[in-house]
Amino acid sequence: MKRVKLRKRKSRPKNVASDRQTIGKRRTFRVRVVYGLVFLSFSSLILRMAYVQVAQGKTFRQSEMTTQYARVPILPQRGWIYDANGQVLAWDKPVLAIELDRYTPMTDAQMHQLAAILAPVLETTPNSLYQVMQSQPGALQVTLASNVTDAQVAFVVEHQTELPGVQVVQDYQRQYPYGDLAGQVLGYVGAITAQNASQYKGYLYSQKVGETGIEYEYEHMLQGKPGYDLVTIDSAGNAVGSVGEIAPVDGDNIQLTLDGREQAEAQMIMQNMIDSNSANKNNITDAAAVMLNVKTGGVIAMVSYPYLDPNWYTNGSYVHHVNYLENSGAQLNNAIDTYNYPGSTVKPANMLTALKAGVVTPKTLIEDDGYIYIGTQRKNEDEGFVFGLVNPIEAITVSSDVFFYEVGLHLGKWFGSTTTSGGGYPSSDGNYQNYLDTDFAKGINGLFQGEENFGLGLPTGIDLPYEASGKFYIEDYRKGNIQVPYDLKASEQSIAKTGQYVNYGSPASLADAAIGQSQMFTPMELADYAMTLADQGLRLKPHLLENVFGPDATPKSGAKPLQSFKTQVVGQVKGDPWQWHLIQQGMYGVTSNPSGTAYYAFMGAHYQAAGKTGTAQIYINGKPTDNSVFICYAPLNHPLVAVAVMAPGGGYGAQFSAVIARQMIDAYFNEHHEPFMPKSGWTSTAIPASWKTSAAYLVPEQSH
Repeated sequence: MKRVKLRKRKSRPKNVASDRQTIGKRRTFRVRVVYGLVFLSFSSLILRMAYVQVAQGKTFRQSEMTTQYARVPILPQRGWIYDANGQVLAWDKPVLAIELDRYTPMTDAQMHQLAAILAPVLETTPNSLYQVMQSQPGALQVTLASNVTDAQVAFVVEHQTELPGVQVVQDYQRQYPYGDLAGQVLGYVGAITAQNASQYKGYLYSQKVGETGIEYEYEHMLQGKPGYDLVTIDSAGNAVGSVGEIAPVDGDNIQLTLDGREQAEAQMIMQNMIDSNSANKNNITDAAAVMLNVKTGGVIAMVSYPYLDPNWYTNGSYVHHVNYLENSGAQLNNAIDTYNYPGSTVKPANMLTALKAGVVTPKTLIEDDGYIYIGTQRKNEDEGFVFGLVNPIEAITVSSDVFFYEVGLHLGKWFGSTTTSGGGYPSSDGNYQNYLDTDFAKGINGLFQGEENFGLGLPTGIDLPYEASGKFYIEDYRKGNIQVPYDLKASEQSIAKTGQYVNYGSPASLADAAIGQSQMFTPMELADYAMTLADQGLRLKPHLLENVFGPDATPKSGAKPLQSFKTQVVGQVKGDPWQWHLIQQGMYGVTSNPSGTAYYAFMGAHYQAAGKTGTAQIYINGKPTDNSVFICYAPLNHPLVAVAVMAPGGGYGAQFSAVIARQMIDAYFNEHHEPFMPKSGWTSTAIPASWKTSAAYLVPEQSH
């Protein structure tokens, strides 16, 4: 039976038309219901819209017009700068400031009106405030007052409509707690200008950026990212609520290799040496000293005289020191920006060149009678000294010019110069011009290239902006034997290609080059050279950055640095061990042999040192004087530091620069409690308490 019934149900397709009619009627009904609901919904919306537009439209339009939003920038804190011992050298102090923006052009009359309104509140005169508004013409924002009081803030807020472009901002003031300590190294910060705005895309115009020194070099690390507070503003210009905030990201903190105590000691030593002699004080317009860590290349101290206080550029006191800054040259970092004749400090490098070329052997003896002739030119020994027979070690120790005159001449194949003969070139060279283009060029190239191998005449790559590099010169016989720049690379390339290099030099240039009178180098290059001598030819890259920490970490917090500088080897000066030993013995004699040129400067030292004095004849303001130069490293057999000092107008290298170097080394070894130094002289790593009462600090601060 069940199966029968099942079949009957399956027979229903015979009545399909009737079922479709039934289904169609049901669908029609449902569609009508849906349409009805849609109609009612739209009718309700239309009625609501009519109510909003007609009955409440005015209210809502008024609300829309009177409610605005402002994105208020929140400045990040700039990263702090620490010395090698974890002492703060630069930091950001939170302050409130009143600033004038220059997004919209303002007439002179409007500026005067603003100045008249604000001057009494800011406790200044309208004219003075107007001058501030006109200052920094390229800046898009100018600070009218920093560290403002609550009353001054309230006045600006209450009178906003009368003060277009004037605003109160949360700011930071860069501070350098030790004034001119390493001022040129640290650099300073300033406003973004119309000229450099493209360099700082993504910055707020109110952000301060590094302009010189470390502040500029590591701007990308020190500068954080600004945040924003989205604020609701009513029609009266009042902030009525905060929608939300994007917090700023503060800059990273950096630690330098610079030793704050040694830097202070070195600046005081330099200032005291200049002040102790009235002749020096009048003659020396600039000077520099650099101390490097021989093991890492890190800069321990970098002195540039005259000194500069970066605070002048951040606290508004710049105007009080304009005359000093414009006339002293203090804005230059003389350690890397200026170059001068190195004098006899190049003799160790030139000795290596001569030894490698076979021009000099350990048994070479040269008669130093006090002078020789080169052609018709008489070249004298300094101060008329006569040293007699001199070997290579003694030549460095006593700094025999005649010995090195001969070295230079022999490298350039000019033979026979004596006290009675001017010498000459090989007859195989044919005429004099051909000699200059061949053997002379090859000889002078050998000297200069030997020096360049040590990094002399090249930028050291120190992590500071605006580094200059030294230059090489020859005498031009067409121009009265005045010195003209010599293109070492062009000469070497030409000789390699054609066998000659056309020039109009003089064989006297060979002699001058051998004693450091045909080249100019920076103190930084000389320090790099001294370090390479200490490392027997291994060239390390000098650097100032040691560690980088996150915004919440410091050198003393125990945090792991985000990154640390790794010692970089940039070259190797080739030389046999016996050649390095010979040069070292000559340099050791400079400081230890009673005949050595720096013997008295290092007499009584508790360590052995290798050094070389330099005294180059120069002119300052048209008057002849001497460039005082000295390089050294210590201790002798296990060097820790290398030093270079240069003081144009300072006199003999032994009497000025060598004394400074000795005192700098003593101070550093005492600070670091080296066991060979008497414990009675040991000091701490703290910057001396006497720093701010010293002449090194007070002289620039009192330069009004």
